[in-house]
Amino acid sequence: MVGANDSDSSTETTRVVAIGASAGGLAALEAFFAATPANTGMAYVVVQHLDPTQKALLPELLQRATAMPVREAEPDMPIQPDCVYVIPPNAELTIAGSTLHLARPTEPRGMRLPVNVLFSSLASARGEGAIAVVLSGMGADGTVGLQAIKAVGGLGVVQDPASAQFDAMPRSALAAGGGDITGSPGELPERILAYLRRTGVARSQAAGPLAEDGLDAPLQRIMKLLQARTRHDFSLYKATTVSRRIERRMAIHGLHAMAAYADFLEGNPQEIDLLFRELLIGVTGFFRDTAVWDYLAGTALPALLQRRVEAPHLRAWVIGCSTGEEAYSLAMALRDAARSLGREGHFSFQIFASDLSPEAIAAARRGQYPHAIREHVSPERLARYFTAHETHYRIDKRIRDMVLFAQHDVALDPPFTRLDLIACRNLLIYFDPMLQRRLLPLFHYSLHPGGVLVLGSSETVGRFGRLFAPIEQKLRIYRRQDNAATGGPDFLLKSFPPLSRRSQERAVPPRERPPEFSDSLQAAADQVLLQVYAPAAVLLNGDGDIVYISGRTGNYLEPAAGRANWNIHAMARAGLREPLGLALNRARAQQAPVQLHGVAVETPTGSQLLDLTVQGFHEPAALQGMTMVVFREGTPAAAGAGDDDALRSSHEAHLQQYRDEIQTLREEARASREELQSANEELQSTNEELQSTNEELTTSKEEMQSMNEELQTINSELQTKLDDLALAQSDMQNLLNSIEIAILFLDQDLNVRRYTERAAKIINLRESDIGRPLSDLTTSLEYPALHEDAHETLRTLVVSEKQIGTSNGRWFSVRIMPYRRLDNVIDGVVITLLDITETKALETSLRGE
Repeated sequence: MVGANDSDSSTETTRVVAIGASAGGLAALEAFFAATPANTGMAYVVVQHLDPTQKALLPELLQRATAMPVREAEPDMPIQPDCVYVIPPNAELTIAGSTLHLARPTEPRGMRLPVNVLFSSLASARGEGAIAVVLSGMGADGTVGLQAIKAVGGLGVVQDPASAQFDAMPRSALAAGGGDITGSPGELPERILAYLRRTGVARSQAAGPLAEDGLDAPLQRIMKLLQARTRHDFSLYKATTVSRRIERRMAIHGLHAMAAYADFLEGNPQEIDLLFRELLIGVTGFFRDTAVWDYLAGTALPALLQRRVEAPHLRAWVIGCSTGEEAYSLAMALRDAARSLGREGHFSFQIFASDLSPEAIAAARRGQYPHAIREHVSPERLARYFTAHETHYRIDKRIRDMVLFAQHDVALDPPFTRLDLIACRNLLIYFDPMLQRRLLPLFHYSLHPGGVLVLGSSETVGRFGRLFAPIEQKLRIYRRQDNAATGGPDFLLKSFPPLSRRSQERAVPPRERPPEFSDSLQAAADQVLLQVYAPAAVLLNGDGDIVYISGRTGNYLEPAAGRANWNIHAMARAGLREPLGLALNRARAQQAPVQLHGVAVETPTGSQLLDLTVQGFHEPAALQGMTMVVFREGTPAAAGAGDDDALRSSHEAHLQQYRDEIQTLREEARASREELQSANEELQSTNEELQSTNEELTTSKEEMQSMNEELQTINSELQTKLDDLALAQSDMQNLLNSIEIAILFLDQDLNVRRYTERAAKIINLRESDIGRPLSDLTTSLEYPALHEDAHETLRTLVVSEKQIGTSNGRWFSVRIMPYRRLDNVIDGVVITLLDITETKALETSLRGE
């Protein structure tokens, strides 16, 4: 369980909601902000995969969906409440304190993960006050960042994949356990606000004395329920950390009182498992805290290896390994340090990596990590220690074999010992001081003289300076003090309570009495013959393990030292193992028994000749697949001189037989080895070619996927703009028709571009006339110079205005003016015809008076 320091975000005045989206994200963002109140007091930072070469339309498109101001982020822009900030193209957006920061992406275009970058920076800046939202998109961007948010106690929100246009990003986030709240984009804002309201109530309640009966009793109930189901005792963890994690689960379920949550746990064992995982959430990564790893790989580990040249087997323990990144980082750093000394093959390493979470241990054992680790692992280490696959990197087998993962509670289970290095980074901060004081002497006990202890950036050895001397105080790297007093012979009982509390092991039950002999005379006689006169024999299963023993076999078999092992190959005495192994192989391959004569075996009383019979069974069913070995004692090796020649001849015959068999086996093995070597070389060559092709295809696929996401975003934005333009065109058409003025639009060639209905009644126009020259049109206007005047206006840009009559006695004021675009380019002329018939009639009547 590796975690970051739980920083209190109360000093930050504005809470930040980071939102990540990709393909199909525009519609989800519009729905999200349409449902978001404009006065929440929070700031919203939006990151979407954008084409780095195109101007983004996202700010103006989102502005239509919200009353909050939408701004494109700028370098060092302060974060204001009730504002929306949008990432600009070709940039990485991060948060530091209350300021937005922009940087140029360092990854090539197809490899960029801007959502992870934003989420990770928010986790560092705001801790448990961070809120991250993953919306529609392709790929897995945002998953790693959401895990960082969850690790520091922040809130992870994920769009329901069923409501997403592209569900890959939401599904990846949910599969990684990053979704505390899931729903459609329109539902998420209210659920986030409800969560914040509930956590505010719970926080205000928890602000009082934790030891009061009203709060302490439910908390104790929760601790007991956790311990009963998971075996792990969280009572020695910091109460504030545990309470905050419990409050998160309460808020998600809409519970306001800890007693109600304790009742809820009693009836829902699955929720206990979820709370257990919530308490174990940790943030980790490859080579986290670069300065620490640079010092370890460059200075501390080479120095440790130099001291252990004469004892080249090194053992290390990574406590709270989470999903394995730190353990594998240590393995790579050790190999790099050995290489830097020119002794890569000289040392052997064994790293024990432990954690409480079985899910984390299972993930660590798989050794599969997303492509986002490229941000933290150098290209050289990626090439040397990882294998690239389509969707992930897999740790190399050489590194995987160095690490042994185990589910282990450092506060309860026995420690690993005889260690050269212990890495316990950012774990002690979760324990109360009493447990810390118990663990540090335990670490001292577990380390070899001169062993190295690595702690987290917020941890120290405290008052145990007599046990550990700093190697690099700033980086929290210490060396074991070899002559330090540990505080008395009973210090282990104090630092490791289970040793003093654990019950004695159970008494061995009395051996069952053997079955009494049958009253039958024949059965009694058979029993005596088997026990007294029958030769010693053993019955083996298919793996060579002894399942039954008849007679006394102590002269031929003895238990091997160490862990109990009933395999006959481990128990056979000197001189018996090799011929017995050959005989067992032959017996399994044939029906007839295999006979060996005159096999010399070293017994406790001297050398002894044995005759062996090895029989493989294919029936009855109870013995199928088993083998029996029968031992018969021959003449002792120290027999009289008269038998020496016979014994020597027998030995020479057996030796010649063995030599022939060994020679045959050698020749077969040599031929097989040559064939395998040839096939291996061919496969190696093919594998390298396929690996190269796969890497090229993976790179191309990632680039194409990134470009496809960018094109999807651009397409959504352009579609929205097209809808806006269509609406604007409809508005313009309705405006022109409503003013009842005849207007004719001509292009630079004086061809018809657009006209109003009123103009069609004066100039003979219909839909098919769009694009026709003005000179081809017929009109009721008595204006033969219309075309020439229009051409002159286009040439000189001088407005022409004349009063023209029609053949039906009406008068129009014909005005010809240049058509000027928004970018100040002349692109034709506009002819307006204003009916002045009544004005002319009035003018005529006035003149007649």
